[in-house]
Amino acid sequence: MASTVKPYPGEQAGPISLRLLADQYRRAAVLLRDSGQRGHPMSWAPFRLTAVQAIELYLTAFLLHRGSSAVEVRRMGHHLGLRAEAAAVAGLQLRKRTHDHLISLSASREYLVTRYCPDGLETASQINRLAATLAEVTHKTAVAGASFPSQSVIDR
Repeated sequence: MASTVKPYPGEQAGPISLRLLADQYRRAAVLLRDSGQRGHPMSWAPFRLTAVQAIELYLTAFLLHRGSSAVEVRRMGHHLGLRAEAAAVAGLQLRKRTHDHLISLSASREYLVTRYCPDGLETASQINRLAATLAEVTHKTAVAGASFPSQSVIDR
């Protein structure tokens, strides 16, 4: 019986299609941000989740665009700090505050807290900081990867 090895989902995705997918998550995050309510941390969870997903996809697209393999990027898991470090080595110049925020998102496991730990949302990063990080990663990966066909810089 022949064994069929299924490819890892997304393994064949290129930087352009991942960039376009990141744009969709960013658009969703922008819409979801408006639904958050002060004093109700859980109301911000959908924004957080989609913003973090968009950031991860933008960094992934950038790394693939700059020559990293899908396997190399996948080995980083959902660790935005590792992706930020690799992107910096590949030429992405983020502000120190943004770079540090990406590292702290991984250190605090905010992606998992947002998905599974409603009580942990009270100590998650500030919404304005997350929005600023998303905006900078969106813009700078578009500028650094100028061949990306993206609406992200146009529709700001």
